[in-house]
Amino acid sequence: MSGMLAGYERLVASGELKPDPDQRRAAERLAALQKELEAECSGGLFAQWFARREQPRGVYLWGGVGRGKSMLMDLFIGSLGIVQKRRVHFHEFMLEVDRRLREERAKEAGDPIAPVAKRLAADIRCLAFDEMVVTNTADAAIMNRLFTALIRDEGVTVVTTSNRPPPDLYKDGLNRSLFLPFIALVEAELDVIALNGPVDYRLDRLGDLDSWHTPIGGAATAQVREAFFRLTDFAPEDAANVPSADLDLGGGRTLHVPKSLKGVGVFSFKRLCGENRGSADYLAIAHAYHTVIVVGIPAMGPDNRNEAIRFTKLVDALYENNVKLFATAAAAPEALYRHGDGAFEFERTVSRLKEMQSADYMARGHGVG
Repeated sequence: MSGMLAGYERLVASGELKPDPDQRRAAERLAALQKELEAECSGGLFAQWFARREQPRGVYLWGGVGRGKSMLMDLFIGSLGIVQKRRVHFHEFMLEVDRRLREERAKEAGDPIAPVAKRLAADIRCLAFDEMVVTNTADAAIMNRLFTALIRDEGVTVVTTSNRPPPDLYKDGLNRSLFLPFIALVEAELDVIALNGPVDYRLDRLGDLDSWHTPIGGAATAQVREAFFRLTDFAPEDAANVPSADLDLGGGRTLHVPKSLKGVGVFSFKRLCGENRGSADYLAIAHAYHTVIVVGIPAMGPDNRNEAIRFTKLVDALYENNVKLFATAAAAPEALYRHGDGAFEFERTVSRLKEMQSADYMARGHGVG
């Protein structure tokens, strides 16, 4: 036996995965989709019969951090026996869409959605997304028309992972009514499968690694580096090739994320708090990443009032969205900002930083209030 389900069963049999009914159910559904797509693309008699039926339904796989969504997607794409497939991070895909839309609008040839969808769908039967999350108003406004064209007009089968169920996408977003038809489209065209049990396998993988490391230096850096590789399953020996990203902050602004993979982002304190940023920037980070690693947090004093205020806003955004925080810092939280304007108010940030190191906090699901 080969394919998706065989790969999953081998991992369970070897002890690399624990038996998990939700994961098994998701693996079975993805294995069935593999067979449908492979039959459709084979060109044989069965494909001719299948072509007269509806196209294969997609899959929307959602659940908390560490529930195995990326692992299942790895198995699905890796063993899917067709060449007409593409896997891409959702944020990267929407940046590509934005670029293609600008190109089409420059032609002044009418509504750009249909031609962009046609170009995106060229030679693609299965489009797989990592981490569908919607934070950008412009994206939210076009997603229903774009994905209607991709799925219903171009015949693309979509498979995606997300930390949120479809009704919670773009929750409380600006002009959310424009986005609601996309949720209806997802529920009509994709099978929604929950992996929302209490077990966080990535959290298990962290073992006894702490989240706050002092003082700044090689030992602390090694610890957060280890956390990154455990959380992302990326091979440490290939560290030079860890992907980066440009996070859309809205208003045409982006933030370069030097290491960005599977919902884990690595940032320097200087980039996050040494530059002029506001709460909206930090919320964009908190929505896009379930785990944030911040390196180089200094001890601050009266001359660092602005940096301390920005750091407070960053911690607030991460805390309120249950983002896991790993850090290298010059001192423990209570010693970061003892003197200066707002030092008394900073005690609330200290309290939050301590709570964010607790097992209870680390076990929370991303984005759950």
